[in-house]
Amino acid sequence: MNKTVEAEIVSQAFGDPAHPAMLLIMGAMASMLWWPEALCRKLAGTGLFVIRYDNRDTGLSTKYAPGEPPYSFDDMADDAIRVLDNHDIRKAHVVGMSMGGMIAQLVALKHPSRVASLTVISSSPVGTDTSHLPGTTAAYMEHSAEGADVDWSDRGQVIDFIVKDAHAIASTMHPFDETGTRAFVEQDYDRSGGFLSATNHFMVKGGEDWKGRLHEMKAPLLVIHGTSDPIFPVEHGAALVDAVADARLVRIEGGGHELHPDDWTTIVAAIVAHTLAT
Repeated sequence: MNKTVEAEIVSQAFGDPAHPAMLLIMGAMASMLWWPEALCRKLAGTGLFVIRYDNRDTGLSTKYAPGEPPYSFDDMADDAIRVLDNHDIRKAHVVGMSMGGMIAQLVALKHPSRVASLTVISSSPVGTDTSHLPGTTAAYMEHSAEGADVDWSDRGQVIDFIVKDAHAIASTMHPFDETGTRAFVEQDYDRSGGFLSATNHFMVKGGEDWKGRLHEMKAPLLVIHGTSDPIFPVEHGAALVDAVADARLVRIEGGGHELHPDDWTTIVAAIVAHTLAT
């Protein structure tokens, strides 16, 4: 495990450091554990040096008082670069999921010389007006609103809500493993010491300097998006592809806002083919 300066950002690596590096950036409220270890090892097994890390306010990284995060999305993009520096990596393939996909876009725009390729999963184009695109589904909005009634200092309430959330964003093609999900969320909760500070992610601002500038993206872009994503419907992935020259979209049929193990073969194959083409 490694820590960067300024905010302490805890990271973990898999594979041979001599292999091409891949940096994984996870989404809102999610520690690095949401990149499952088995998936990381699967990627590393293809000849990549894979790094996952805890964003600020998650996992074992620096946490702040809930309500007023003293950092921006630009800071979170710079955190990703510091993780690479900490591992002595000059250039990496960057993969981001959900909010992590937005951070990854900022990393590629702000630090083009450090990004060999970019893969964005279940996300939306940054600095872009998406008001004309389908929004989050009504069912998910109704579930999400229930989060306001959760006592985020109560372990049982929080775990119940996060498990329910995982079910709400799950694939419509594959069965939902409630028992496995609950065990995982309990592990993540206990490792993180709770999720209260992670709610700061919904208040983070920044990235304004990059409005309307996705066309400047230099990194080859692959977008992977589930066709049943209730948070960012697949049209968001398509809009990102349309905004960046030569970008490509891989649709996960019935895929939700998640990395379901039954879809890993497709996801890994697409990512590896993308890295080999760069």
